[in-house]
Amino acid sequence: MKYVRLSLAMDPPVRHPMHQFVVETDGYDASYMLRGNSVGEELQTLLFHVDGFPPDPYREALEATDLVVDYAISTCPDETFYLYVQDRPSETDTALVEALTRAQLVVVSPVAYLADGTVELTLVGPGQAVQRAVDAVPDPIEVDVLEVGTYDSRRLDTGSTLTDRQFAAVAAAVETGYYENPRDGTVADVAERIDCAPGTAAEHLRKAEARVMAGLVDSDTGPV
Repeated sequence: MKYVRLSLAMDPPVRHPMHQFVVETDGYDASYMLRGNSVGEELQTLLFHVDGFPPDPYREALEATDLVVDYAISTCPDETFYLYVQDRPSETDTALVEALTRAQLVVVSPVAYLADGTVELTLVGPGQAVQRAVDAVPDPIEVDVLEVGTYDSRRLDTGSTLTDRQFAAVAAAVETGYYENPRDGTVADVAERIDCAPGTAAEHLRKAEARVMAGLVDSDTGPV
């Protein structure tokens, strides 16, 4: 069984309004679709984890789009929030899901809607189906293949909910010895590596660490 990790790009007019909100609004790095199911033929119910704060502007954007039928928000201590939403899928969303289903591919959660306007997702299936993944994505979506390999959920799950900047910060921290004992690197070293202020680097590390630790606690695998 194989997997392929794709980055999808589309123009703002065909992008979901809430993804466009993340692109246009400071303070929102990404939203991650964790779970979803259909309600009849015209509605879908989805659960997101939104890396952004405060939730009020996001709530106002939800109210403003005709695609959203119902929603609920639950805030988290780390200045992120969970979103339950029932909405009408856009034509682009519907075409993409139908194309991937016809190609016999399964979408592995989470699906990341990033602030740069791209969508990152992992598809799993037989080798021949994964090879057809790029051709399965409909126009006008542009596709970039990020990674292909043999599927192992343990390898993919750990970093899948980190934003690109959070992952870059963690990688820089490892490279500079920030996690060594005794510690060799500093937050300032991380900040220099990823070209940002030390306070910003510290925030990226804090959010990344919190998300990875929460994932470990929530997983089925306990201590042995």
